[in-house]
Amino acid sequence: MLSPFDILLPRPVEAVATQGVFPLDRATALTGSLPAVEWLRTELRAATGLALTESGSAVITFSLDASIPAEGYRLEITPTAVRVGAGDEAGAFYAAQSLRQLLGPAAFRRSPIHSGQWTLPCGTVLDRPRFGWRGCLLDVARHFLPKSDVFRFLDLMAAHKLNVLHLHLTDDQGWRMEIERYPRLTSVGAWRERSTVGHGSVGALDDRPHGGYYTKDDLREIVAYAGARGITVVPEIDVPGHTQAAIAAYPELGNTDAELGVWTGWGINPNVINVSDETVKFFRAVFDEVVEVFPAEVICVGGDEVPLVQWRESPQAQARMAEQGLTTEAQLHGWFIRQMAVHLADRGRRIIGWDEIAEVGDLPPGAIVASWRGEQAGVDAARAGHQVVMCPEQHVYLDHRQADHPDEPIPVGYLRTLADVYAYEPVPAGLGAEAVTQVLGAQAQLWTEHLDTPRRLDYAAFPRLSAFAEVVWSPAERDPEAFLRRLTDHHLPRLDALGVEYRPLVGPHPWQTRPGVPGLPR
Repeated sequence: MLSPFDILLPRPVEAVATQGVFPLDRATALTGSLPAVEWLRTELRAATGLALTESGSAVITFSLDASIPAEGYRLEITPTAVRVGAGDEAGAFYAAQSLRQLLGPAAFRRSPIHSGQWTLPCGTVLDRPRFGWRGCLLDVARHFLPKSDVFRFLDLMAAHKLNVLHLHLTDDQGWRMEIERYPRLTSVGAWRERSTVGHGSVGALDDRPHGGYYTKDDLREIVAYAGARGITVVPEIDVPGHTQAAIAAYPELGNTDAELGVWTGWGINPNVINVSDETVKFFRAVFDEVVEVFPAEVICVGGDEVPLVQWRESPQAQARMAEQGLTTEAQLHGWFIRQMAVHLADRGRRIIGWDEIAEVGDLPPGAIVASWRGEQAGVDAARAGHQVVMCPEQHVYLDHRQADHPDEPIPVGYLRTLADVYAYEPVPAGLGAEAVTQVLGAQAQLWTEHLDTPRRLDYAAFPRLSAFAEVVWSPAERDPEAFLRRLTDHHLPRLDALGVEYRPLVGPHPWQTRPGVPGLPR
């Protein structure tokens, strides 16, 4: 027999139903001094039309409880009262999200459309996340996402109890963060003349300029908005590769005399920054402005896909190698990453980088490895005592195709269905008890070469991101049939109410296809 709590997604650790319901009406009060209380009041006031003030005959009460673990919560619902205990402010927010889910899809609307009584099922829910890092990367460098749409994406992350937004701010195709010391990074580097439509090797160039950037105040606003929803924003400034936008703005950062524009293609770019003292100082200054804006302990320095040809042919790079006693250009890559890591450590921060940083010399103290090319780099790093976030492209790259269906838009990468994402296990088999503790969690990726609008982001992300959310929040044991039932019967209607243009389980709507735009399946 199904429990009324079986509608929750992600699935809670424990839920026990009892008889009866708690009614929400004009006599219901919502109390507590936590930020989650005001958030819930605002959301439910819009959806229900109920005031939910601090006085009434039936009370929903939020409070902190030191016996509950961080990010965890407890719901006790009776016919006359709802008591919410939380381990911290984040846990209180997740409890509020669960209460909204229990009220039904109409509770996700911006105006009242529900007829009849609003009720919560009686019982007890005990819940806490399995992993502390439940992340999603959003690439705003390839295709810029306006600030209002970033807020919307944060709301969708919060609705799924995800807690890390990895914001990919710079790449060859665009620089998206205002840096006051270097204004050309945005005046030049934030836009490109055209873009490749479809996969780079077979796609066609359009002639539509694309660009945009966030001011520092925009980013402070994004950070505050995320923080109020339990989400940490981890910024990424990608070095020393994926830097053509920066070189276009400041040619002295490059290794050649070629005049470069912001790149209009996709893929791995041979242009990388040089390793002069001036370039090191330049990016130290950039990171100084990054840490002014982003309070996160962790800053991403990228470090992925760094072609070495230009350094091999550069007298300046070869002289730097000789000065540092380095024998390969790969070691020079590691040297540059360590310059940034030491600089950030002096400012109380530590780095996360893509798994190539584990192959180019000793990892800086406290560095986190984002294992993206597979799981082995994460396994090796964890066994060596380094913290790891699992994000293998074979499993959790949500820009990759969802089906072999001929109408699947711009089919790139691996075939990863909803069921595949739900089956992903972030802790690799045989890792060992000590190394397991180094796995902070996992992160899904939304790279946007082929996701050029919020509608395309919705299609790629959902409902697979809903499945991923359960993978990183809920206990390891999974029931795919039960998940699919909860998703279909209860969660997709919530996404409908939120206006999410997700991919239907049976395939794309006609307007979600991209006929004639080539992809590159793997």
